[in-house]
Amino acid sequence: MHVYQAGKLTVVSFVSADHLDQVVVSDCREEIAELIRKHNCEVLGFDLTGVKLVPSGMLGMLASLGRLGVQVYVFNPSEEIREVLEITRLDTVLQIQKVDL
Repeated sequence: MHVYQAGKLTVVSFVSADHLDQVVVSDCREEIAELIRKHNCEVLGFDLTGVKLVPSGMLGMLASLGRLGVQVYVFNPSEEIREVLEITRLDTVLQIQKVDL
């Protein structure tokens, strides 16, 4: 993971977008929870620029982060990811936006 903005709005990207399926979700969740606490984060954004596929465990983690008291945004999802978010109705839980970061 790469954090390139921290504070009330914290933005996270993934260093190796091609190997997102190898991310250990429980470790990632712990790191993100620590980021939220450390920076008093209110809005957490995930920049998915260049990410082609998000494993189901990662999608579940993204959806559950709202329980930590933050708004969760997904920036620049691919068409495939956007479709999965719509099919799973996660687009009703996560804020999805196309932005230049």
